[in-house]
Amino acid sequence: MRSDNRLSNQMRRVKITRNVMKYAEGSALIEVGDTRVLCSATVENRVPPFLRDKGEGWVTAEYAMVPRACVQRVPRDVVRGRSAGRSSEIQRLIGRSLRAVVDRGFLGERTIVLDCDVLQADGGTRTASVTGAFVALYDAISRLKRDGLIDQWPVLSFCAGISAGIVRGEPLLDMCYEEDSASEADMNVVMADDGRFVEIQASGEDARFSKEAFDRLLAMASGGIQKLIELQKRVLGLGETTGEAAPGE
Repeated sequence: MRSDNRLSNQMRRVKITRNVMKYAEGSALIEVGDTRVLCSATVENRVPPFLRDKGEGWVTAEYAMVPRACVQRVPRDVVRGRSAGRSSEIQRLIGRSLRAVVDRGFLGERTIVLDCDVLQADGGTRTASVTGAFVALYDAISRLKRDGLIDQWPVLSFCAGISAGIVRGEPLLDMCYEEDSASEADMNVVMADDGRFVEIQASGEDARFSKEAFDRLLAMASGGIQKLIELQKRVLGLGETTGEAAPGE
């Protein structure tokens, strides 16, 4: 039995609250156990230089932790004078994950920026960011469609992320910080609602792990992501729909 009395393949309680920010085109607060991430989507009428005059848009992300998100205070990047390597890695993951499920040709020459700010960290902040940011992105794109700024619905599929790992030889789904810090191997998985994978990050921390263990972790993560996507659809008021049509269509 785990420290919070979950079974090995049991996720933490997940709650997603939409429209938590007044000015953002889309926003969501995601709570995964004691991890909390505030996600917002901003629509900008410009694209990076490499996309100018190409008739397509861009989706990108920024990730940061507020100073007391952890047990010990973490100084802000602006004070250190440089971005933390971990933050840069995670925001690239979030950006890649969300670009993979959007047809950017339907966005026009505009950028959607997803800001993911960790308010409290207890493991799984990067995958929670992907899951929450997708909801914020969906709402921002819905607003563009509702306002007549885009003609075609660009969201190709839903996507969400979850972690899994091996602790004391046992595969565990959705690890909290205590488990993650003691893991022998860990995995972060992002998957679309059609069952195809967007990204898989897996590494041995203090030990090698077998293909059998890899396959078991991946199966656990896939099952967890399916549940997260079902939650995303309920939160967005889509029930069991595929996500291929915008609300009201």
